[in-house]
Amino acid sequence: MNHFLDIHKTDATALRGMIDQAGAMKQARLGRPKAAPDDEQPLKDRMVALIFEKPSTRTRVSFDVGVRQMGGQTMVLSGKDMQLGHGETIADTARVLSRYVDMIMIRTFDETILTEMAEYSDVPVINGLTDRTHPCQIMADVLTFEEHRGPIKGKKVVWTGDGNNVCASFLHAAGQFGFDFTFTGPAQLDPEEEFMGLARQQGSKVVIERDPHKAVEGADLVVADTWVSMHDSQSAKERRHNMLRPYQVNAELMAHAKPDALFMHCLPAHREEEATSEVMDGPNSVIFDEAENRLHAQKAVMRWCLGV
Repeated sequence: MNHFLDIHKTDATALRGMIDQAGAMKQARLGRPKAAPDDEQPLKDRMVALIFEKPSTRTRVSFDVGVRQMGGQTMVLSGKDMQLGHGETIADTARVLSRYVDMIMIRTFDETILTEMAEYSDVPVINGLTDRTHPCQIMADVLTFEEHRGPIKGKKVVWTGDGNNVCASFLHAAGQFGFDFTFTGPAQLDPEEEFMGLARQQGSKVVIERDPHKAVEGADLVVADTWVSMHDSQSAKERRHNMLRPYQVNAELMAHAKPDALFMHCLPAHREEEATSEVMDGPNSVIFDEAENRLHAQKAVMRWCLGV
């Protein structure tokens, strides 16, 4: 049984296999209606629980569609409708769900909820997002980059803004896939030192550069994310905007990167804040390919978890 909890906790060879399989599965579906089944039905007769403690568009739809395309069924559960960590321990919920379903995907807040779920579950558990990491997103991002520019190994990825959970998983991927990573943002929002250290230990060059123009020089990929969380107070949002405004990705900043540098954003985006519409809708942007590839990457992750 394989859990998919974080990129740095998954074997690099297995990660590469998932990316390659995701690309092949995507190609096999070209031109088909979205609800048409895959030729292979590896999840036939399988039930997958999709648990959401946080709101979701891409994670919910991509997992649901992916399971159905592979022949399985889904049970979508809201954290507020369950006794998750309230009337019942996470451990007991994991034990019970394991009697009903073949796999669990959970999108939650505290990382300990995910790890406890995995510890006591008898079926594979997938990290659909926590406050600390977002590995499924980065699997889609690696797939997207390689579709457009070939192998990501040895490339320079630049993250602008807040060293958040998506940034953390990008650092995990840097070590596992062999690319270099530059963070540009205010010191108060630096990524965790632990995550930078893990990437460096695996041979990746990890740099913090406060000047965004210097940071993006030679970049193959520039990545942004929202400046504020949906749960931040108004005063916190205003403070973050003041801190992060110099790190907006606009046409002037992208001009300092390589001419063919790609732009990514995991969405949802606040246009004209962390990135301008000119960049998001421009020729170097792959944000909607990136969103679609959540589906294909996660299908490969689910197959790996179940060994099918």
